[in-house]
Amino acid sequence: MHGTLDTWSVPVVMGVILLGGVVYLFMTSKSELAPQEDQGVVLSQIVGPPNATSQQMNAYAKQVFDISRELPEYDQMFQITGVPTTNQGIGGVLFKPWNQRTKSAAQLQQELQQKWNGIAGARVAAFQFPPLPGSQGLPMQFVIKTTEPYPNLNEVTQAILQKAQASGMFFYVDTDLKLDKPQTTVEVDRDLVATLGLTQQDIGAALGAALGGGYVNYFSIAGRSYKVIPQVLQVDRLNADQVLDYHIRTADGSLVPASTVARQKTEVVPEGIAHFQQLNSASIFGVYTPAVSQNQVLEFMQHALAEVAPTGYSADYSGVSRQFVQESGGFAVTLLFAVIIVFLALAAQFESFRDPIVILVSVPMALFGALIFINLGFSTLNIYTQVGLVTLMGLISKHGILIVQFANQLQRAGKSKRDAIEEAAAVRLRPILMTTAAMVLGVVPLVIAAGAGAAGRHAMGLVIFSGLSIGTLFTLFVVPAVYMLLAADHHAQRSSAGAGSDAGAIPVKG
Repeated sequence: MHGTLDTWSVPVVMGVILLGGVVYLFMTSKSELAPQEDQGVVLSQIVGPPNATSQQMNAYAKQVFDISRELPEYDQMFQITGVPTTNQGIGGVLFKPWNQRTKSAAQLQQELQQKWNGIAGARVAAFQFPPLPGSQGLPMQFVIKTTEPYPNLNEVTQAILQKAQASGMFFYVDTDLKLDKPQTTVEVDRDLVATLGLTQQDIGAALGAALGGGYVNYFSIAGRSYKVIPQVLQVDRLNADQVLDYHIRTADGSLVPASTVARQKTEVVPEGIAHFQQLNSASIFGVYTPAVSQNQVLEFMQHALAEVAPTGYSADYSGVSRQFVQESGGFAVTLLFAVIIVFLALAAQFESFRDPIVILVSVPMALFGALIFINLGFSTLNIYTQVGLVTLMGLISKHGILIVQFANQLQRAGKSKRDAIEEAAAVRLRPILMTTAAMVLGVVPLVIAAGAGAAGRHAMGLVIFSGLSIGTLFTLFVVPAVYMLLAADHHAQRSSAGAGSDAGAIPVKG
């Protein structure tokens, strides 16, 4: 320590560099809302062709089930088809308890996704429940808003979707705006209808009775009540062309085929029309790989939108992505307020604005140590690591308090500023190391945690373990150097006060 204080400006410069490193590491670290916990279940989302029937969707669900039950970790499964539309289905594969299997839910998710990709005719996404409550759906949900018509919106959406598919960031990515649904419209010739003594309402009622499926009455058999549903047989309503073969009764009672007065027009329309905040919208949703984080995926989607979309298009978020964007922006403000509160408390305790600055110099040192491991990929910036960083600020400040308070007392006792900080650093070394060892060893169980719910504990434990260890090492050298730069010289003040009192004394003759 004596040699370090001979060139105390070097540790000060190092402290400034580390402060800049904290900003850089914070901006370049991967971030997400929360790490994915092993909840023992992988969900499936099945999307079939736009005109898929319930029988087709059941066949796709059967293939998903057959693939899932082949896993050694398989326990049971649930499936629902026909929600929210007839060509979609959801389900979930429940695994054995984590202590009875060798693979995590994340590993099984990747394995199932690879196998489900082989199902022909349908797109199947494998994903897990959100790590925090309050949202649902796939992990990435990017919304494109505009006042432009849907054909224009579809061009932009497809261009972004192609970029996402080519990026290699996603296991699965798709959009809810699809202009691929065939729609057949029956157009009635009004003149011919009038010639037959009918109206368009008569034509609509006749075709509606044949296809509608509404019940008109009930009848009772053996004590049970059944609906009376007038409808043509299923074999006569399998495709749209059969509609023109239905017969319509004219005003004179004769029957004519519907093709006499009507024709069909087939066109492609969107499967669904979505609005977000009263604007035309399209959502791109997907499951990203473990190699990228939530913020990297959303930043990529924002850049892709800026590259391909003209003016008049804007980005928004839904589901888990919206929760992440809303919650992640408050950490910097929270950390700033924490620093201000600690600074004011220390200023009141030391009756000085200099000493709190010297003490809080240790905070960037600890944050730097924690962010190094986050930046290297051992964890991410999430709600757990953010709590750990705020906790770390309070723990590491204790070291500075021990050194500065004792140094001030030594100065007031008559030692010079240099001698006081050297002796304070040496005397307080033992309690600092004991405090550090107690906290570091105390969070080791969190660092090595495994199994269900271990992701959050590991993230918080890693931040405290690495930040406190590395921060303590830097604190022992940087804080004394900053003390030499900024702290008040109480010894000089004491000498001046003593000299002033002696000069003002009136000598008394004996």
